[in-house]
Amino acid sequence: MLQNLIAGLQGIIDHAMVGHFVGYTANAAIGVSWQIIIVVIVFCTSVFTGMAVLVARFAGANEPDKVNRVVYQAFLTAAGLAIVLGAAGWIAAPGLLDLVNAAPDVQAEALPFLRTMFVGFMGMMMFFMLSGAFRAAGDPHTPLRLGIAMTVLTIVFNVVLIPALGTVGAAYGTVASSTLVSVYGIWRLTRPDSVIHFERGMDRHPDFSIIRSLFKFGLPTGVQGIAMNVGGVLMLRFIGSLEESAAAQAAYAVGYTELFSLITWTSVGLMGAAATIAGQNLGARNPGRAIEGVRVASHIGLVVAAVVGAMFLLIPRYLLAVFGMTDVLVIDIGEELLRYLSVSGFFITVALSYTGGLQGTGDTRSPLYISILSQVVVPLGLCTLFEATTGLEPGYIWMAILVGHMTRCGLSVARFRQQKWLGIEVDLEPPKAQIVTVDAELPGAEPHITMREAPGPVPRS
Repeated sequence: MLQNLIAGLQGIIDHAMVGHFVGYTANAAIGVSWQIIIVVIVFCTSVFTGMAVLVARFAGANEPDKVNRVVYQAFLTAAGLAIVLGAAGWIAAPGLLDLVNAAPDVQAEALPFLRTMFVGFMGMMMFFMLSGAFRAAGDPHTPLRLGIAMTVLTIVFNVVLIPALGTVGAAYGTVASSTLVSVYGIWRLTRPDSVIHFERGMDRHPDFSIIRSLFKFGLPTGVQGIAMNVGGVLMLRFIGSLEESAAAQAAYAVGYTELFSLITWTSVGLMGAAATIAGQNLGARNPGRAIEGVRVASHIGLVVAAVVGAMFLLIPRYLLAVFGMTDVLVIDIGEELLRYLSVSGFFITVALSYTGGLQGTGDTRSPLYISILSQVVVPLGLCTLFEATTGLEPGYIWMAILVGHMTRCGLSVARFRQQKWLGIEVDLEPPKAQIVTVDAELPGAEPHITMREAPGPVPRS
């Protein structure tokens, strides 16, 4: 939670600086760009959800060799995806900005920011991979240190780059900090005292049986994330169709993307904790403690949502002023949005805690179906209905977001309590046997040793 809260504060600082130095069009540009970037990140990080399911289960069963093998294959897979999707994102950036109905002045700020982020995609991918791996293996302190270092570096870079370069300076700062931190994190994996250790003699080649397992458990989460963020992109289209689209997009970027992240980012931390607790205890054959862990995580989230929601209701204008919001129309729209989000926070934090419990136990398909219904079908359907009947206004869009969060919460809790996840099996294909032949023709001579793989797997003892 602390790591994700710090990461959320980093985004808040970025928005506050560009709001003061460039204006609210820069806030809209960064908000629109991140909505697009997150679609790509979520697909790539689906591999890490599969990795976390396997790592947590093997850590709980005290099988460190399997933990190391899984993380190394996740590293290779993520690197390949980052290269391919980063290049595709650079090419597709102008069309993606057209897709979200970004105003021309917003597009002018967003395009260089978006392309720079895609070029530096590798650093962010490695950071997310390292954080997920260490957390699932039972070491939440290393991700916290990496997150603090990345936030501090980003702030330092941005203090220098944003006043000099404007909106794109925020992208340069994020890319530089994530790359430096990821290089250090990968070096940590080579240290013998690390909970995850890439040893010198380990097989460095791709293991497609493990990669298949990563996608088996992770791909539903990736599709879920893509569906949710495509829903967010389409929601931006509705916001872009409003009469004061730039003002509404700026209010949405600050209110939903940044201020609401005080709830969502900490809840994502609880989701990761719930997944680790559930997965490790299921691996240790203690499902009762897995259930209790998810319940406790949701209670912690409700406390955070209550505190942040009270701030949204009591001091909304002060919160918006942090981002340089001085336009009366933007402030009015943002204040209305924060009122809805003060209620939404209670539902989303419980939903994410129980989503973590489902994913950690290996049930990654149920959250996919729940998210498509609650985060895409329900809010977009309501916006379409309002647009066709009464006419679309900002308040109707914020209401649709709230109803979607309520739906997700109810379905996630109900699905977890069914306990269908108790029967999910997690394992890797066994390694191939090594047939060793020792040939020594004369006494005292150096033996000649040859090794070859057996045609089948090692029999289980």
